[in-house]
Amino acid sequence: LLEAVGRHWILLETVGVGQVEVEVVGAADTTVVVVNPGWGDAVQANKAGLMEIADVFVINKADRPGADDTRRDLEHMLDLSDLGGATGWRPPIVATVAIDGVGIDELWLAIGDHRSHLEATGELERRRQARTADELEGILRARVEARLEQLKASPDFEAAHDDLVARRVDPWTLADRLLVASAADQP
Repeated sequence: LLEAVGRHWILLETVGVGQVEVEVVGAADTTVVVVNPGWGDAVQANKAGLMEIADVFVINKADRPGADDTRRDLEHMLDLSDLGGATGWRPPIVATVAIDGVGIDELWLAIGDHRSHLEATGELERRRQARTADELEGILRARVEARLEQLKASPDFEAAHDDLVARRVDPWTLADRLLVASAADQP
């Protein structure tokens, strides 16, 4: 919606790494993962999928103790993951102190560099095409599921189920019949 009204740079913030965040990653051109000094076990980060989703890493509160250790951990994980091998992009690590504005210019440059990389390699267009295909698939899936719920509530479904239980028809043939009948009912 924001893009449709002319907002071409849209920032989305999430609270962690879970299903919602993975969906947001699918909708974003660039994903920035923010960690703090003392962020925890690198193995946990790998398990949470941080290495796969980050296009740029930010160590916020970089003025606190442990910031150097956090950078070292991220660098080590990036070395082990070889993320840049397939895409030609290795996520940079930017240190910031957001409350003071320290490192914000560097962060914006890293985001711009990633955008340039995406454009130069054709990856931006590929990602956007994949998003539109995913969006269409999601719409179709929702409509098919809604139609299935309508079909399950109909008397025809109960009768068809009775035929299946009585073994007068196999499930594959019955599914085909129900789909054809369902499609015929649609305008």
